[in-house]
Amino acid sequence: MITVSDLSLHFSEKPLFKDVNLKFTPGNCYGIIGANGAGKSTFLKVLSGEIEHDGGTVSMTPGQRMAVLAQDHFAYDAYSVKDTVMMGFPRLYECSKERDAIYAKADFSDEDGIRASELEGEFSELGGWEAENQIEQMLSGLGLEEEYHDKMMSDLDESQKVRVLLAQVLFGNPDVLLLDEPTNGLDIESITWLEEFLINFPNTVIVVSHDRHFLNTVCTYICDIDYGKITQFTGNYDFWFQMSQILQKQAKDQAKRREDKIADLKEFIQRFASNASKSKQATSRKKVLDKLELEELPVTSRKFPYVHFTQERSIGNNVLEVKKLCCAEDGEQLLKDFSLVVNRTDKIAFVGIEHNSVSAFYDIITGTRKADSGEYFWGQTTSQSYMPRNNAALFDNDLNITDWLRQFSKEQDDAYVRGFLGRMLFTGDESLKKVRVLSGGEKVRCMLSKMMLSNANVLILDDPTNHLDLEAIESLNNALIDFPGVVLFNSHDHEFISSIANRIVEITPNGVIDRMMPFDDYLHDTQVTEIRAQMYEGTGKKIKYRV
Repeated sequence: MITVSDLSLHFSEKPLFKDVNLKFTPGNCYGIIGANGAGKSTFLKVLSGEIEHDGGTVSMTPGQRMAVLAQDHFAYDAYSVKDTVMMGFPRLYECSKERDAIYAKADFSDEDGIRASELEGEFSELGGWEAENQIEQMLSGLGLEEEYHDKMMSDLDESQKVRVLLAQVLFGNPDVLLLDEPTNGLDIESITWLEEFLINFPNTVIVVSHDRHFLNTVCTYICDIDYGKITQFTGNYDFWFQMSQILQKQAKDQAKRREDKIADLKEFIQRFASNASKSKQATSRKKVLDKLELEELPVTSRKFPYVHFTQERSIGNNVLEVKKLCCAEDGEQLLKDFSLVVNRTDKIAFVGIEHNSVSAFYDIITGTRKADSGEYFWGQTTSQSYMPRNNAALFDNDLNITDWLRQFSKEQDDAYVRGFLGRMLFTGDESLKKVRVLSGGEKVRCMLSKMMLSNANVLILDDPTNHLDLEAIESLNNALIDFPGVVLFNSHDHEFISSIANRIVEITPNGVIDRMMPFDDYLHDTQVTEIRAQMYEGTGKKIKYRV
């Protein structure tokens, strides 16, 4: 158990939060939410002891072990994958390495034999004999194929390292788990495995996440960082959202009553201040008015960007026809005889584990790359706007945000472009920041601004929710639901897919699954499950959704 008492923390004389009193108990999962910059990750660092707090105390039950998801993806490059995972249980790792070192000695002494015997006992007691099997199961569950289990960490790409570090923090049954954005870099299959693991995890979990479905599935409490404090709510994210709407309405009603009272008092004072018989009442009400005007309602740190897509012209019946596209990269076949017809009412989610294949398809139909063979045809009434997953090239220049966006605007007036950026939360001097130094979330907001200016009737988005906070995700989510044109997209956000898509397409190594149905129906469809198993047979890839 972790107990937080009267905790306060300031950054640059500005309080992130103060007078925080919370308890985190075993058997529960606590979701930490709040706007970007509210202090979510900082709060986890305070709990782990990485950052010192200004006041109050953080205490954990003596003898308990805390595991923290590592953020430095290169810290373990000198170690093997399995050793990296085992380091999540430090004592078992130390015991294993000391034991191996003794057995490797050429001159094995009696003292070595005694020490080896002690280590064997401790190794067994700590569950060492089952460790390798548990590590392999975790890595496989998180989507890392067996061929990588014995490799060095330096041989893995970024997404694979994320999975290993996640397995590290889960290994060895820690008493407290601190997870900062654990679903980043994971596909929906791996997220589903993680959800099941955390649901069955008997100890304490504290997690920061922007994935609403994940928070709904695993959380028993939500801790909301806002108004300079941390408020705990019983229930999952949806329950918190409903409660927050009620509390916001109550606050607005209270503010309206206060404004009405202020107006009445001002009117009375103005009317009777010079009236001798009423002067005492006017003076008394002036004191009440001064007190009311001094009180300020707290200001929320949450800011929702305004995302709204319009189309310059309505789309016709002919949208997109794809015929037998083939595309390979570095010896891997990404697309093989891929064919697809897109209809005028389609909002298609591309799902599954073949992410590179989906990105290649988007690149081909937007003219970013050429297919090895095959062809595609856009309808004459269509216009397309594309958000690629890798947008680095678009921001590799010395333009500020205003000049960068002006490139894509028919209206060149400075006030118009800045006003547009203001709706996307780039206010004041922020619009003069160089695009080269923008964060991932800021770049995505710039890309969304570019797409809105295009007035296209076909939107293509490759993992658009990556880097966005919950407020921006919700704004984008609602905008795509309301958009009257065609949408082709993929995402690791379950809620995002299920609320937008009316058609599901999955590219597999041995063909395509195409169903006109909502995402949740697709996941539970037994016929789809059987087809997927056939499509992935012999590939060695984990493909069964567990919902």
